Amino acid sequence: MIYLLKLLIRAALFIFCKKIYIKNKSLVNTKGPLLIIANHPNSFLDAVIIGAQYSRRVYFLARGDVFTKKHHRYLLGLLNMIPVYRLREGREFLNLNEYAFVASKNLLAKGEAVLIFIEGICLNTNELQPFKKGTTRILQGTQELGVFPSIHVVGIGYDNFRGVGKYVHVVFNDFPYSKTIITAKDRVDFNSEVFALLNKNIITPIVPPTNNSLARKLIFAFARAVYYLQAPYYFPLRRFVARVTKNTVFYDSVLFAALLFTYPLFLLIIFILLYQFSLPLPIILITLVAIPLISKFASK
Repeated sequence: MIYLLKLLIRAALFIFCKKIYIKNKSLVNTKGPLLIIANHPNSFLDAVIIGAQYSRRVYFLARGDVFTKKHHRYLLGLLNMIPVYRLREGREFLNLNEYAFVASKNLLAKGEAVLIFIEGICLNTNELQPFKKGTTRILQGTQELGVFPSIHVVGIGYDNFRGVGKYVHVVFNDFPYSKTIITAKDRVDFNSEVFALLNKNIITPIVPPTNNSLARKLIFAFARAVYYLQAPYYFPLRRFVARVTKNTVFYDSVLFAALLFTYPLFLLIIFILLYQFSLPLPIILITLVAIPLISKFASK
């Protein structure tokens, strides 16, 4: 189920993002225990994009306030999310953080991959924020179990944080680190080295200049027409997401999730409508594939 969902997510990202630039992609095939350290500019979309690049299952720590309902915990658990709580969620939840640390250590000890957003906070900015203590705590605990995982430092940058048609730049770097973390100085030294590397890895994508040739303008006009044919579905959904995520950092991730689970239903409705007109099945299928591809060309 996880691998089928990964394929669906990769297809959705292809449509949602104009272009995802990947550097050092060969690292995504790394085997054995793996600690992935990344910055956190765009909520759950960061984990979706980074996790989708790896050929293996990736577990990641997510803010605990989205796990408050039982059915949320179940669904998010299926997506390999581990809750981690902050003081703002309430002191009564802080004792649950021990579960997040223990679960992360045990997963690494079993040879799994764990993604941690080392800033411990999400802000819609490509500027790196000060680090929290959780990453070094987990790594130290893992080393105490006799496990020294491979470490990847991953920088992710966006040209914008407002919906479909974005450019994303992801840089993977191997971070060979064999030192044992014991003291507070060890933890500070580790974070300093990671900060320097991660800061270099965060690259804001440059939007390529538009080709203003007549042929390109005609193709773009056709693509925009197809794009706006989906307006009765897409525009209300976009307004709803903007309303429920107002004054938060969740707009992109909620919009992506909403499209991921509702766009197939929209295409199913298109299929039924076209089928009612007795169009040949190959023509219908080609149309269903062409609609999202053409819309990708037209977005922003």
